[in-house]
Amino acid sequence: MSRIRARFAALKSRGRAGFVTFLTAGDPDMASFETVLAGLPEAGADLIEIGMPFSDPMADGPSIQAAGLRALKSGTKLAHILAAVTRFRGRDASTPIVLMGYYNPIYRYGPERFAGDAAAAGVDGLIVVDLPPEESDELTIFTRPAGLDFIRLTTPTTDDRRLPTVLGGAGGFLYHVAIAGITGTRSADAADVEAVVARLARQSDLPIAVGFGIRTPAQAAEIARFADAAVVGTALVDTIAASLGPEGEARPGLVDAVHAQVRALAAGVRGARARPIEEGETP
Repeated sequence: MSRIRARFAALKSRGRAGFVTFLTAGDPDMASFETVLAGLPEAGADLIEIGMPFSDPMADGPSIQAAGLRALKSGTKLAHILAAVTRFRGRDASTPIVLMGYYNPIYRYGPERFAGDAAAAGVDGLIVVDLPPEESDELTIFTRPAGLDFIRLTTPTTDDRRLPTVLGGAGGFLYHVAIAGITGTRSADAADVEAVVARLARQSDLPIAVGFGIRTPAQAAEIARFADAAVVGTALVDTIAASLGPEGEARPGLVDAVHAQVRALAAGVRGARARPIEEGETP
């Protein structure tokens, strides 16, 4: 059983949703990123998404675009990201790691080589934002044999005619983009998202994670009531940006600030489905 499947099975057995964190690799530098990464599971992250920085991140809002530029400025490359995952796996054998990004860096690295190296490093899944289902075979012919889940994105505009194509070859979980637009710009109406998640669940057995527009513990809890996982990225990236010095360097409180935020968000997710304690009942 893959780490992703095992983690969602464990979450289901506990009767709660998962909390997925997103951070850009190498932001603001690889050493700081790896220190933050190492502490995410203990802080409450159930799955971890790592953004692969790219110079033309068309689906990302200003915050994640800026994070990618900081990472690129610090010299972050795919080989460095895979090495960081390898080091993470030396400490944590169970927390799923998903790489999220764009196809150009993978293409330049070499799709077959990338799939093999990612699997060897301990990566569990991929989200490639700009590789639609109709064109994904040029990568999935290598990721499937390597045991990497290819995670598909759905959006508010993915209708019932389009959905079977999106679901074809999907693995790990479905990532539902709650808003039509770029990351970090606004939040979706929870009732609307719940209706879409229910529709997706009728057509797929994959767990459904919801991201884009979730910033606070209360918003994360609202999504975690009905989705299998809530994804938070921009809010964490903003905390990193607020913890930088005048030259873009990591200040001493950066790591603690991100981990404290993760703990608060994780508490919101974990308490979302808690049964109210009745009068006279021992907590």
